[in-house]
Amino acid sequence: MSAGAGWRRLLSSLFVGFCACAVLLALLPLALILFFVVSQGIRALNVDFFTHMPLPVGEPGGGMANAIVGTLMLVGLAGLMAVPVGVISGVYMAEYAGTRFASTVRFAADTLNGVPSIVIGVFAYAVAVLPFRQFSTLAGGFALGVMMIPIIARTTEELLLLVPGSLRELALGATRARAVFSVVLPAALPGIVTGVMLALARIAGETAPLLFTSFNNRFFSTRLTQPIASLTVQVYTYAISPYEDWHRQAWAGALVLVMIVLFCSLAARFATRRLERMHARG
Repeated sequence: MSAGAGWRRLLSSLFVGFCACAVLLALLPLALILFFVVSQGIRALNVDFFTHMPLPVGEPGGGMANAIVGTLMLVGLAGLMAVPVGVISGVYMAEYAGTRFASTVRFAADTLNGVPSIVIGVFAYAVAVLPFRQFSTLAGGFALGVMMIPIIARTTEELLLLVPGSLRELALGATRARAVFSVVLPAALPGIVTGVMLALARIAGETAPLLFTSFNNRFFSTRLTQPIASLTVQVYTYAISPYEDWHRQAWAGALVLVMIVLFCSLAARFATRRLERMHARG
C-alpha cells in the first residue's frame, strides 16, 4: 500500500472518529436531562399523582390531575385551530410558490417561527384576555395554536414540494384543488402527520404563553371560559416554592411532560409507517 493511500485512509478514519465524537457530544445533554428527570421524577410518580388534586399549601401529598387534564385540553384546542390553518397555508405556498403573496406568507411563517414564546404570550394576552377581562382556556389554546401554525405550514409546504410530478399527472383534467386534495396531499400525508405530532410535542412544554393566557387553576375545571391548570405552569409554580414535597412533585410533572413528548414522537412514527403501508397496498 502506498504512502498516499495510507494517509487518505488515516484521514478518513480521523474524520469518521470526529463525526462520532460530535454525535456523542450532541446526545450528551439529552442523556443528562433524561437521567435527571427520570431519576428524580420516578420516585414521586404514583397513582395519586394522576388521580388526586393539589393539596393546600404546605400539606404533603396530592397530585396534578387537574393540570394533566388541562394540558390535554390546551394542546387539543391548539391543534384544532392550527392544523387546518397550517395545512391550507402550506398547500397555498407549495402550489403558488412563485407568487409574491406566497413569498410573503413564507417569510411571515419563518419570522413567526423564530418569535420568542413569551412575545406570543403577550400578544395573546392583548387580543384574547384583555378584551374579555378574563384568563381562559380558549386564550391559552389560541396562544399555543399561534405557535403551531408556522411549524405545520412550513412542514406541509416542504413535503408537498417533494411529491413527484408523475403523481400530479394522475389527476390530469381535474381542477387544481381536486388534484391537490385527491392526489398530492394524500401522497405527502405521512410526513404531514409527523410534522403535526412534533408540533404538538413542541407546544406541550411551553410555559410563558400560558402564564399570560390560561394562567393557572388549583381546582379542577374544564370550562373553556375560565382559567385552567397546566403541567408546565404547575411545575414552574412548584419548582420555585420553598416546600420540599412540591419540589418532588415538580420533578414528577417534568417526567410526565417528557412522557407526553415521547408519546407524540412514537405516535408520529407509528402513523407514518401505517400510512406508508396503506399507500403501498393501494
